[in-house]
Amino acid sequence: MTEISYGKAKVSDSLRISILLKTVNIEAYAWNGISVEISNYITKRFSTEYVENIIKENPDQLIIAYKNGNPIGVAEVLYNSSCPIRKIDVPELSKLYVLGRFYGQGIGNQLLKEAETKIWNNGFKNLNLEVWTNNERAIAFYKKHGYDSIGTVDFPMDENTYENLVMNKVLK
Repeated sequence: MTEISYGKAKVSDSLRISILLKTVNIEAYAWNGISVEISNYITKRFSTEYVENIIKENPDQLIIAYKNGNPIGVAEVLYNSSCPIRKIDVPELSKLYVLGRFYGQGIGNQLLKEAETKIWNNGFKNLNLEVWTNNERAIAFYKKHGYDSIGTVDFPMDENTYENLVMNKVLK
């Protein structure tokens, strides 16, 4: 029997969360293989130490989906964020990553619901996110959940920039 649970990230899971983040990022963004640019980005941004520091400094920032106690998905919420389009303070869903083999099982839906509920309970009425314009699957997912496009911004990585769609949802 498989059991899916959701909760705060634990420092003891930092290594496994780091690997999850790297794996999903590669699957979503390495369309031309593992470039030096992607290698540099994920090595820095998803290191075990980086994840461990996030958990220690702000235990509410990461919501983890566990299957039989093992991480299979993660949502990252940034409360100290500003909308790059509207120039107002608004929480950001920085990441919603689920291992590919668990697609279609409601894990992403539940992680999103957990994040939205947490944001609502903290007194916020809006949630922003950014998604790469070529990530059609993710864009369709967010639209299905009531997110609207409000513009685009550039996401810098090494010497390149990538166009991201900024989406917003008014929480109810």
